[in-house]
Amino acid sequence: MPLLSLTLTTINLQYKAAPVPFPTISSKPTTCQSLSSKPRLRKLFKTTSSFRFSKTQGLSASLLANSASGFHRFKEMVMVFDSYIVGTFLVSLLGFVFLFILRHNNNSRKKKIEKGSRDFKIQTDAVSGTEIGECLPENGSGTDVIIVGAGVAGAALAYTLGKDGRRVHVIERDLTEPDRIVGELLQPGGYLKLVELGLEDCVEEIDAQRVLGYALFKDERNTKLSYPLEKFHADVAGRSFHNGRFIQRMREKASTLPNVRLEQGTVTSLLEENGTIRGVQYKTKDGQELGAYAPLTIVCDGCFSNLRRSLCNPKVDVPSCFVGLVLENCELPFSNHGHVILGDPSPILFYPISSTEVRCLVDVPGQKVPSIANGEMANYLKTMVAPQVPPELRDAFIAAVNKGNIRTMPNRSMPADPHPTPGALLMGDAFNMRHPLTGGGMTVALSDIVVLRDLLRPLHDLHDAACLTKYLESFYTLRKPVASTINTLAGALYKVFSASPDQARKEMRQACFDYLSLGGIFSTGPVALLSGLNPRPLSLVLHFFAVAIYGVGRLLLPFPSLRRMWIGARLISELGSHIYSTC
Repeated sequence: MPLLSLTLTTINLQYKAAPVPFPTISSKPTTCQSLSSKPRLRKLFKTTSSFRFSKTQGLSASLLANSASGFHRFKEMVMVFDSYIVGTFLVSLLGFVFLFILRHNNNSRKKKIEKGSRDFKIQTDAVSGTEIGECLPENGSGTDVIIVGAGVAGAALAYTLGKDGRRVHVIERDLTEPDRIVGELLQPGGYLKLVELGLEDCVEEIDAQRVLGYALFKDERNTKLSYPLEKFHADVAGRSFHNGRFIQRMREKASTLPNVRLEQGTVTSLLEENGTIRGVQYKTKDGQELGAYAPLTIVCDGCFSNLRRSLCNPKVDVPSCFVGLVLENCELPFSNHGHVILGDPSPILFYPISSTEVRCLVDVPGQKVPSIANGEMANYLKTMVAPQVPPELRDAFIAAVNKGNIRTMPNRSMPADPHPTPGALLMGDAFNMRHPLTGGGMTVALSDIVVLRDLLRPLHDLHDAACLTKYLESFYTLRKPVASTINTLAGALYKVFSASPDQARKEMRQACFDYLSLGGIFSTGPVALLSGLNPRPLSLVLHFFAVAIYGVGRLLLPFPSLRRMWIGARLISELGSHIYSTC
């Protein structure tokens, strides 16, 4: 820059001659004579010609003498132009160096950002100051999906994603065999999903029992409702079993995949960064606090989930509790069928869970049940429930009560109400629950896994957070037809099958029993819905209205009255409210 300023000053002080104008371009042919006719142009022509000649032939003394004045002026112009060239070159060189440094810094910053989106550096818990994680190597090794919980949903999901090549890390609080009184009946629709996932062999070697339908009991009457399995393979049916045995089989199958890792630990929190879930913090079996990181975290930690609040709006309802017993060495009135007794105040269930055991679940409305410790529960079961049990099962029922192995489980209902969170997803009972009367929970969970598997298959890189979020939002929409049908039916049937002093509800209960007893499409249609073989919301609505019309018709025939018309109107209203409240 100083050199450029000095050059400009030299120009102003030394070179004060007027610039030579360029000749005007004319349409007439231009010749040397025409150019030399004007004095000023002739001088320029002489100077230019002399210089051109000097380049080709050398400068002679006579030519230098004749053109000394013009050459001196030209020399000054060349010096000025040389100064411009040097200054421009230096400025360009400095600018090039500056741009090179700036571009290098931008590339370095961009690489750090891209690397940071996939790798997680060692983080420190702000409260305890302990390390909760470690960085993932840049070569792509690590974890694609973290699954919290290894129950039915978690274990099945781990195997499914692992089979698709995903690197899965499963963290389960307790990897020993569970012992639960629910999750023991898999509907035929759920079994078909199990086949689709390649897990059908998990119901083998656990003494599982085939279930072909239901037997419905009310007062002194009963009716058998068989699953519509005529169009399916002979192996397709429901399955009932010990829940723990089934889960262990799925865990074992998932662990056979080299890219699936099962670890016992308790997840304490989700790790969030800028609104995106990056992984989980958990305590190992030895009490060590660690962090696990992956682009996708799926929470399947069951009905008692302590993580769901950060991913959904939980509205948990507890309409009743199940009291569980195991009846030994007894025969059900209808073999290979689940039995539903429309008792007072609510239903009683019986179904086989092995070749020698029958599960009994007594529904007790409300959240408070009689005490087991002081004998109130045993007295309640013997005096209130036993008289309603079919005679073929009564002795075995009383023997099970006297044995004392009585267990309780709250029946929870929670509609799916997620708030989509990048990097995380809820599944299973942690996300959505319905009354277990119809045994639809595992069917919904397995159906959700099929939906999620098909959604994730086109995504080869789960680190693309924006794309992954769009796919996960689609999951909540695609699951609705199956989930809403089974959820609505479960909630509505529980309310319809429960006893009530209200006359309209009594009529509705009787109308439902009589409608199912008609057989044909009147029984196969609702059973196909309940079993997950035909989970269509429209079919559900049509059968509910058919039950309502059937119930009103029973009331109004043969002679309608104002009282019966009023009860019929309330019956329709009650049934509609049941459907609305459970949708």
